[in-house]
Amino acid sequence: MADSREGQFQQDIIDAMVAGGWKAGTASDFERASALYTEDLLGYVKEAWPDRWEKFCKANPQAPEQVFVKKVVRELERAGTLEVLRHGFKVPGVTFDLCSFQPDHGMNPDSLARYRANRLRVVPEVSYSPHARENGKGGESYNPRLDLVLFVNGIPTATLELKSQFKQTVENAKRQYRQDRPVKDPITRKPEPLLTFKRGALVHFAVSQSEVAMTTKLAGKDTYFLPFNRGTAEGGAGNPSPVDELSYATAYLWEQVLAPDAWLKVLGRFLHLERKPVEDFHGHRTTKETLIFPRYHQWEVVNRLIQGTLAEGPGRRYLVQHSAGSGKSNSIAWVAHQLANLYAEDGTKLFNSVIVVTDRTVLDSQLQDTIYQFEHAHGVVCPITRDIGNQSKSEQLADALASNTRIIIVTIQTFPALFDALDKRPHLAEATTR
Repeated sequence: MADSREGQFQQDIIDAMVAGGWKAGTASDFERASALYTEDLLGYVKEAWPDRWEKFCKANPQAPEQVFVKKVVRELERAGTLEVLRHGFKVPGVTFDLCSFQPDHGMNPDSLARYRANRLRVVPEVSYSPHARENGKGGESYNPRLDLVLFVNGIPTATLELKSQFKQTVENAKRQYRQDRPVKDPITRKPEPLLTFKRGALVHFAVSQSEVAMTTKLAGKDTYFLPFNRGTAEGGAGNPSPVDELSYATAYLWEQVLAPDAWLKVLGRFLHLERKPVEDFHGHRTTKETLIFPRYHQWEVVNRLIQGTLAEGPGRRYLVQHSAGSGKSNSIAWVAHQLANLYAEDGTKLFNSVIVVTDRTVLDSQLQDTIYQFEHAHGVVCPITRDIGNQSKSEQLADALASNTRIIIVTIQTFPALFDALDKRPHLAEATTR
């Protein structure tokens, strides 16, 4: 059976990830103050963008590497990890992308080369605090350590706390995050860069040999974890027992979700920052920010739909059953966006437009906000919810289809306008629209 000792559990995970394409790192190469694995950050930029790096060095002849790292840290603190990974940043005269996501098709060899230049690294036993001390006030030492930290091109993306099933459960890992992984130094109250919301790692996994939980925001005792389990064949909570007695019930985490291509896709096309206005009892308005990471069932259903469409082509029907509160809106947004960017092997686009029919009028703004984070482009989503001026819903829809608007949203009430649009412009029915 699989080894129940925590040290062996950790090593088994690292070995599996390295076999799958990750690089193994050492904690001594992690820079606590910047929360970066700078070897990979600089290595990726030099390999993926040699011309831009040369231009940057000419503009910064004195210690260009140190200058570059400082600029990256400043941008992480300003815009956050997800924004920097997804859209890069600008310095005078040069724009740097710090991560290359898988191209929609293989027609551009330069894009493929940059994608292959990505450096994914797993680092064990990371003492991460720049405020560590042997003897603090009251004689207490402070040097918190994480079991695993995952980096993409030197930028932290995830942390993991592991617990062996023999002695402890996933609840012990959650408790460790809540009690022993403060986001600020308990004495100085200075922030811990690696664990700071938005600026540091994007998700934190509590992992045992039988269950996984995750959170995108550490907040001490108020940290809220969501299960990241597959569910059993009978529809119950948790995970099924592994078929292979030498494996673990939670192996899907590092074998599937954390596989290099899958992890880069999560960073590029799943994670997003949700902003909602909230008002307290006194009428003070603020904006609540929540970093949305897909639950396992969401991640699985989106990928299965996309893979099924690629394998079987347009025109198929699929039924997805979701329970209440399971994140249907986000699943719809992820599927719609990825279908709208789907290409066949020969580089032809599979769909001219993707039409979303919903009974929720709030979905149009949610879809637009979510997709804008992926692409920073307006006009990708067109909601058809009411007449505008002298233009009816059917006319709006016909125009959206004719202009190949990538995602079109109609409510159940306005859905009949689709048939009116096709009656008025029959040639639109010849396009590939789903």
